[in-house]
Amino acid sequence: MAGQRKYPEELKDRATRMALEARRDPATAKGAMARIGGQLGIHPEALRNWVRQAEIDGGLRPGTSSDEASRIAELERENRELRRANSILKSAASFFAAELDRPNR
Repeated sequence: MAGQRKYPEELKDRATRMALEARRDPATAKGAMARIGGQLGIHPEALRNWVRQAEIDGGLRPGTSSDEASRIAELERENRELRRANSILKSAASFFAAELDRPNR
C-alpha cells in the first residue's frame, strides 16, 4: 500500500512542465531545477527525478518507463502469489500422500 504523497499530482505535473520548458531555452537552462523548485516549494532533487522520469516516459532518455515499471511490479506480485499457492499445494499433496501410505487400523 502506497503512503501519502508529499506533493499533489497537479503540482508535480506543473513543475515538470515548467522545468522541461526552462531546460529547452539555453538562457534559462542553467539552475532551472533549483530556481523552479524554490519558486514552487519543491526540493530540487525531487523535481530533477520527476523531469528525468518524464523524459524517459516521453522517449527522450533511455530507461524503464512508468508503464513498464508498473507492469513489472504487477507481474512480480502475481509471480509471488503463484509461488505461494504452488508451495501450499505441494505441502498439501505431500500430506495427503503420507496419509494414503499409512496402514489402515
